[in-house]
Amino acid sequence: MTGLCSLTFKEAIGIAKKDGVQPILDAFQKRAQALNPKINAFLRFSKTASAHAAGALGGVPISIKDNICIDGAEVTCASKILAKHVPPYDATVITKLKNAGATLFGQCNMDEFAFGSSCETSAFGPCRNPWDLERVPGGSSGGSAASVAADMTLAALGSDTGGSIRQPAALCSVVGVKPTYGRVSRYGLIAFGSSFDQIGPLTKTVEDAAILMNILCGHDPKDSTSSPEKVPDFTQALTRNVKGLKIGLPKEYFIEGIDPEIEKSVRQAAEVYQKLGAEIKTISLPHTEYSVAVYYVVAVAEASSNLGRFDGVEYGLRAPAKDLREMYFETRDRGFGHEAKRRVLLGTFVLSAGYYEAYYLKGQKVRTLIRQDFEKAFKEVDVILSPTSPTAAFKIGEKAADPIAMYLSDIFTIPANLAGIPAMSVPCGFTSGGLPIGMQLMARPFDESTMLRAAHAFEQETGVYKKKPTLN
Repeated sequence: MTGLCSLTFKEAIGIAKKDGVQPILDAFQKRAQALNPKINAFLRFSKTASAHAAGALGGVPISIKDNICIDGAEVTCASKILAKHVPPYDATVITKLKNAGATLFGQCNMDEFAFGSSCETSAFGPCRNPWDLERVPGGSSGGSAASVAADMTLAALGSDTGGSIRQPAALCSVVGVKPTYGRVSRYGLIAFGSSFDQIGPLTKTVEDAAILMNILCGHDPKDSTSSPEKVPDFTQALTRNVKGLKIGLPKEYFIEGIDPEIEKSVRQAAEVYQKLGAEIKTISLPHTEYSVAVYYVVAVAEASSNLGRFDGVEYGLRAPAKDLREMYFETRDRGFGHEAKRRVLLGTFVLSAGYYEAYYLKGQKVRTLIRQDFEKAFKEVDVILSPTSPTAAFKIGEKAADPIAMYLSDIFTIPANLAGIPAMSVPCGFTSGGLPIGMQLMARPFDESTMLRAAHAFEQETGVYKKKPTLN
């Protein structure tokens, strides 16, 4: 059982096509159901998992974050307000996975409506990090990352609004990719921040991520923000040759407050690239210091607008009340958790009359400056290398009472969402206490191929990804 569960996505596809997928599905079902009471990575398992080794993916299991619509399955965004919500259609990414022959294995735990960096705000209880069950797996795609790290699934989909794929990937020692904004359809993704959100894969290896990117990417007429940009075969980019590649180290990402072990590990990664023939160059992204503030103005404004539809009338929970006004208040009070309420209130405030120009409009202007920083940097370098998270996984409850400390967990990931560029996290080492460290790679818009090539070269040279958490 453990042997089959330790397979990579690519290895499992090969075995499924040769010997059938049923033994693989059986092994994952047994392992996932045994471990889930400890980790709480899955909110529910699929009741219709088929065992047909069909299509490019051979029927192998993949797990889905609980904010991506699946026809006929309950999808709740880990919130009480969407209890028993069953979408009548598939998200475009789900359609693509089904057409490629994947088995939808289960739906993963997450921060409520993707609001969080620790997977603690879920209405169904926190997810736990497989490397240390007393620590968070990161968020908001914490269940997706933990399920892959614990070999409870072969791969998973997450969504990334300000780092929600990359940060849990770093904290759980898996690969997580946020594609360029518009590269993957958002149709069927329950929205948090519509100008930020992107769906992407969490996998055991860079090659597995490239295989899934080939399936997920592409123009979708159902999504008005979907890009018509041609999709290359990302697996063809995995040559391991980075000779002459120019890699930038942004000085603003190596700041006071970052864990010294994380800084050391990422700088050692730069030395690995240098040894492989890449050119390392210090660069500047001067407006980085404003990114968290800008994000928590613009993104919460979009969240407030997007969550206005959850009022007890059409979706999910409806609280009993004597009139319509009371029903709105009671439904939202009972249905939303503390963090969701905080962000909706903050977003409504920054959009309100008298504050729109002072906050939201100014935030959008600074967002443009941040994007221009990247445009200037990519005239000098091909890829940017940084830490993914300023700290390793922290204890459950450690930052729950301090929203600002929690928000700063995304300080290195948010700028890529503000700029709309592709970014990914790759395992690069461990702390002295054995906790995973991830490094972030960022590239020009729609140049995921170069980013994946750099990630694959490092991964294969170091083998960090081969180390697994000890779980019975």
